[in-house]
Amino acid sequence: MDSPAPAPAVSPSVALRDALGGVRAEVAKAVVGQDAAVTGLVIALLCRGHVLLEGVPGVAKTLLVRTLSAALDLDTKRVQFTPDLMPGDVTGSLVYDARTAEFSFRKGPVFTNLMLADEINRTPPKTQASLLEAMEERQVSVDGTARLLPDPFLVIATQNPIEYEGTYPLPEAQLDRFLLKLVLPLPERDQEIEVVARHAAGFDPRDLRAAGVRPVAGAEMLAQARAEVARVQVSREVLGYVVDVCRATRQSPSLSLGVSPRGATALLATARAWAWLCGRGYVTPDDVKALAHPTLRHRVQLRAEAELEGVTAESVLDAVLAAVPVPR
Repeated sequence: MDSPAPAPAVSPSVALRDALGGVRAEVAKAVVGQDAAVTGLVIALLCRGHVLLEGVPGVAKTLLVRTLSAALDLDTKRVQFTPDLMPGDVTGSLVYDARTAEFSFRKGPVFTNLMLADEINRTPPKTQASLLEAMEERQVSVDGTARLLPDPFLVIATQNPIEYEGTYPLPEAQLDRFLLKLVLPLPERDQEIEVVARHAAGFDPRDLRAAGVRPVAGAEMLAQARAEVARVQVSREVLGYVVDVCRATRQSPSLSLGVSPRGATALLATARAWAWLCGRGYVTPDDVKALAHPTLRHRVQLRAEAELEGVTAESVLDAVLAAVPVPR
């Protein structure tokens, strides 16, 4: 019996793409020069993944998240991760009510759409681990009862790449649960002049409405877009390319830890979302290459001797992408 023919590629909805593309324009009203990070956050929302933001203080990480939530009309909460933060401060806890002589659950800040976990590496592993169930299962279990989180739900964690004193590095198991690691660079000279000029003209980062930021999409639109992304076609050859790229990292002499199968599925998901945003109903090897660095850079671990020689995760991924044959 002949196998059924594959379903034809579905053309992405122009209206949906334009709406999500408009998010970048709205965010640009408040944040200058971070278009790549905004695109990465939109891809994470389309894939229902989580994001690790890395950048020095003052590059608008918090403002970026607040503006994104305003442009998408989503709820957002910010938690400053500190050494004395307890798991219940994040997930919520049972509180005794003396009037009713009963315990009731008080929701923590994790019950939101966009949760900004600011400086996540400043809190001990026990509190970091309190996010694992929320990130993986999209629920919080307290006293044997599972409570579902809202949809969409996205953890956006930040960390400072230059200050390690008093921090608790995220373990590999938790890093692997972040779909993307986005690096926010310092702005170029012209961009920094624009930032200062906006502040000189009276820009107030606490008043996004005055900056003209308005909702251009919402949760319902994101759900429709996710359904379209799930129908983006991927050929067997491109699937093989995704797997070959990830397997090549496990053979690199510079790495003590390569990309896991979870990383391969993450690369497939982000490449699909990028293809959809580009207006295509199918994935190409270039889509895989475009998302390889943000999807894989935090899933590999360098050998100590490679670090001493100046090797970076980025340079290893560059070498892998150059060496793995591209399907035609």
